[in-house]
Amino acid sequence: MNILGNVLWFLCGGFFSGLSWLISGVLWCITIVGIPYGKQCFKFASMSFAPFGKDIEYGGSVPSLIANIIWVIFFGIPMAITNATWGCVLCITIIGIPFGLQFFKIARLSLTPFGAQIITNK
Repeated sequence: MNILGNVLWFLCGGFFSGLSWLISGVLWCITIVGIPYGKQCFKFASMSFAPFGKDIEYGGSVPSLIANIIWVIFFGIPMAITNATWGCVLCITIIGIPFGLQFFKIARLSLTPFGAQIITNK
């Protein structure tokens, strides 16, 4: 089921979403100050290309907390609202529920990406 879900996700917008995150990550990494934010963009890219079969483990330390606070203020809230809105729209239909749940997963990651690790289920 994960393979079919990822293929459908990839064909219906996951490719463009992941590609945009990759480009953003590269642009952030051009500057030394932006490297931590670029790494988070690469994390979003991996989730955007194929979110089915992946879980997110949250944790971290004080530097992660400080970075997450800065992230939420400048980037996280609009990203979380956008992903949660798409999740709600897709969950209206029965067919869209699995895709909506993936958007909710990405919405939570968009609030606290620092210290989070993506774990692939087998």
